[in-house]
Amino acid sequence: MSLFSRVPSMQKKSFKLGLVGCGRVSPNHLGALGNTGLDAQWVAVCDANPVAAQERAAQYNVPAHHTDLHAMMRAHPEIDVAVVATPSGLHAEHVLALAPYGKHIIVEKPMALRVDDCDKMLAACAASGSRLFVVKQNRFNPAVVAVRRAFEQGRFGKMVSAAVCCRWMREQPYYEDGWHGTWRMDGGVMSQQACHHIDLLQWFMGPIERMTCFRQARLMKLEAEDTAVAAFQFVSGALGTFEGTTAARPEGLGASITLLGEKGSAIIEGDAVNELTHWKFDEEREEDARIRADATQAIPNCYGCGHAPYIADVLHAIADNRPGLVEGEEGRKNVAILAALYESSFHGGAPLAPGCEITRSPLGK
Repeated sequence: MSLFSRVPSMQKKSFKLGLVGCGRVSPNHLGALGNTGLDAQWVAVCDANPVAAQERAAQYNVPAHHTDLHAMMRAHPEIDVAVVATPSGLHAEHVLALAPYGKHIIVEKPMALRVDDCDKMLAACAASGSRLFVVKQNRFNPAVVAVRRAFEQGRFGKMVSAAVCCRWMREQPYYEDGWHGTWRMDGGVMSQQACHHIDLLQWFMGPIERMTCFRQARLMKLEAEDTAVAAFQFVSGALGTFEGTTAARPEGLGASITLLGEKGSAIIEGDAVNELTHWKFDEEREEDARIRADATQAIPNCYGCGHAPYIADVLHAIADNRPGLVEGEEGRKNVAILAALYESSFHGGAPLAPGCEITRSPLGK
């Protein structure tokens, strides 16, 4: 068995899924069911744009397509899991609409744009007996899996610092689709592109005690930011930094996370934090050569290859009645950090602790 394989479920269960949102990320979901180890199939897709819904259904041989999520859910009571892949500002609305049907729900990142919306989503799903899962596919990258395992084994020792970067390229047309870059529907590079990397920072380093954030729209016209930097002090005493931009020119420079501990260090790079470029510990183990050789993964685009193992983990978690790696409470942490980063930036970079009252962040307004 590969170092990075997950133990398959011992239970057998059939799953039928429905998709809400047929935009640019939808192929990552629709193409993800082939290797789950379970009997899983798409039965319907839904999008407000009838052409998009029809085209995605035809492309992936999905039997039915709809333009209204309620019509989809009423027509297909056999759906076990509903997937929300709509624009960020609609995540809360669509999860709240789906929750009364009592189906399990997967929602794309970020979980929502406001912390109070996350709380409403969690409450609605709890009331209906639904489980809510939040997409963080990069946690399933082989390089990230390897580093996380070493972290849990204590190989890093006392953590000193961590740095995450997301240096991608987007051009002006990207921000002219009616929702990207707007406060009501999206936010900027922090909440859209770099929320993956901020999630990894929190996942490895734990709760944040204080942070300072600066952000600007440097090259593109958008309501939010195309460039941001931040500094963190974690509850553990370790420090961290973040740098994110969609203004890299003339091309994107990928993304990275660097972890420094008293006993070892690791660096993951690549467009989707998919390349293990540094792996060194005081104690060299027999497995280390294999990890260096196997952990780097080729990817087709910045989404990486993590949606398939992510969805497999969700379905196995449901089948086995065990926790999933990223359920609603874990997704909420990311939104709380994003809200605090924006709040800090509106205070001119003044330190701010996550969890305090968010008063000025315009996300979701």
